[in-house]
Amino acid sequence: MTILLDRGVYFDHVRADPFGGELTQQQVDGQSFILDTFEKSRFEEWDLRWLGYALATAKHETASTMWPIEEHGKGEGMAYGAVDPGTEQIYFGRGFVQLTWRDNYARADTELGLGHQSSPLSCEWHADNALRPMIAAAVMFAGMEAGWFRGAKLAEYFNDDTDDPYGARNIINGDQHIVPSWSSGVSIGNIIKGYYMSFTAALNYAAEAVEEERYADDLRRIKAGERVFRDPMHHE
Repeated sequence: MTILLDRGVYFDHVRADPFGGELTQQQVDGQSFILDTFEKSRFEEWDLRWLGYALATAKHETASTMWPIEEHGKGEGMAYGAVDPGTEQIYFGRGFVQLTWRDNYARADTELGLGHQSSPLSCEWHADNALRPMIAAAVMFAGMEAGWFRGAKLAEYFNDDTDDPYGARNIINGDQHIVPSWSSGVSIGNIIKGYYMSFTAALNYAAEAVEEERYADDLRRIKAGERVFRDPMHHE
């Protein structure tokens, strides 16, 4: 597995901000699943801002637990909150980004290769699989990249010309302007923007630490008389 981030550096930074000096074991474990999924998959080619915004979204959507959770109320009163007669599942929000609707659960199966009705990993036929941390992380990454949820995609808000964590809330929900009663007057979009800035800073420090260690290792090998070659188009 390609190591992209120094986990010690990452957790030191996020412990301080945005978690206020303390991390529970569940918060560490949940973030570790997210980072593991990121490093093990094609998502390693992402702009680190995309990962920072995904982590910020997960913090908001999981009430800061950083663990896949069920939607409060389990979809009661919502169209997606009824039992589907074909699968006998209820497709209320689950995971790091609160995946809803049968079509999206089926899309997760197709896009992530989770199988179909007979598969024990299927989200469409076994909806609680969307609570498995690595599935939840992969759903978050693929869905935010491809616009599963509302059509908006990460690349629209984070690219060479744009850095718009406030507007990026459109990827998940159009509620960025809403000011919750508990937020001291800060809108949801700006709450998540603050998380994004903290997570992205931590990721950048963690990535730089890995590069510094690789550079130091190269120097040690050169001094030892070894030939060092790195393909500039490939990151080990």
